[in-house]
Amino acid sequence: RQSVTKDTFRQYRILGKGGFGEVCACQVRATGKMYACKKLEKKRIKKRKGEAMALNEKQILEKVNSRFVVSLAYAYETKDALCLVLTIMNGGDLKFHIYNMGNPGFEDERVIFYAAEICCGLQHLHQEGIVYR
Repeated sequence: RQSVTKDTFRQYRILGKGGFGEVCACQVRATGKMYACKKLEKKRIKKRKGEAMALNEKQILEKVNSRFVVSLAYAYETKDALCLVLTIMNGGDLKFHIYNMGNPGFEDERVIFYAAEICCGLQHLHQEGIVYR
């Protein structure tokens, strides 16, 4: 096994931002496989006393194994950030689909489908003893 560093990946565009940093698309140089890299800025974590939260998030993501919930593929750190490399969910987030794909909202069949996927993801988390927020 080789150690994982930022050089293991090609970084691409930002997919989103959160309280501790940002999420960007990334690609493993050796295989070409795409992931989402969640970069938690160490300064923000320390300022908000979020060390336990960051460690807990990593441990939970390691435990998850469901097609309906992202899971941890790799983890590494840089001088400035803790980086969690996660499975990527293609297609954009739910908000994008609600507002940018035709008329705002969804047909009933699509709502039922998405609700079922969310329920399956939550069921898996609860089976693992994980309560989401």
